[in-house]
Amino acid sequence: MRAILVALYSACAYVLFLGTFLYAIGFVEGVFVPKAIDSGAPGDLLTSFAIDTALLGLFAVQHSVMARPAFKRAWTRIVPEEAERSTFVLFASAALALLLWQWRPAPQIVWSVDDPVWAGVIRVVSWSGWALLLASTFLISHFHLFGLSQGFSRILKRGQPDLAFVTPLFYRWIRHPLYLGFILAFWAAPRMSLGHLFFAVATTGYILIGVWFEERDLVAQFGERYLRYRETAGMLLPKFRTPSMARARRETPI
Repeated sequence: MRAILVALYSACAYVLFLGTFLYAIGFVEGVFVPKAIDSGAPGDLLTSFAIDTALLGLFAVQHSVMARPAFKRAWTRIVPEEAERSTFVLFASAALALLLWQWRPAPQIVWSVDDPVWAGVIRVVSWSGWALLLASTFLISHFHLFGLSQGFSRILKRGQPDLAFVTPLFYRWIRHPLYLGFILAFWAAPRMSLGHLFFAVATTGYILIGVWFEERDLVAQFGERYLRYRETAGMLLPKFRTPSMARARRETPI
């Protein structure tokens, strides 16, 4: 019974995440959703920024604290280990949904690209960012990242899955393509409002802080292997290996 309940819980958490994530794409791009990043009547600018800062801060704190290994060890004394990741996904989705619901617009225009060709190019870059981050999740195990593999492990009579250190496709040149995808999606806007710019700056700042914490965790988990990988792949911009770098990597024992 526990196995069925955890699997159902993981599936529900994933469905909530998927719906919230798809809505977030429409929110940033200003398409397909009733409330986008510039929707609604603008209020007092300072009040709007204060509310938006609190919403972004709540999401950042939840995401950062619950992702830390020490918190996970303490948290699994309360929730089953196989439901830990799904619980993280559930809280993260709730924090994001609150942000999307309560976001205050600041529609004053910072820049606007009126040429249809260049505006189209910028939109392609933005949508390419979404595609990059989604592809990145599947390259490193999408269903593990969002808790389904763990949640269904008992019902499928499998042990708790553990991610191996792999560098598929563009992970060979860039360590965090998922985060690069977010940055491209947030910044590539042919019509950039003040509120959208504030959102892009704040989320980029959080991404940089998050990368710093994540890199520490990865070094602690994979040690020298990750340190060598860090020398050959860029953090958010690709680092293409020269023949000498590739030869040295092959000659270095893992």
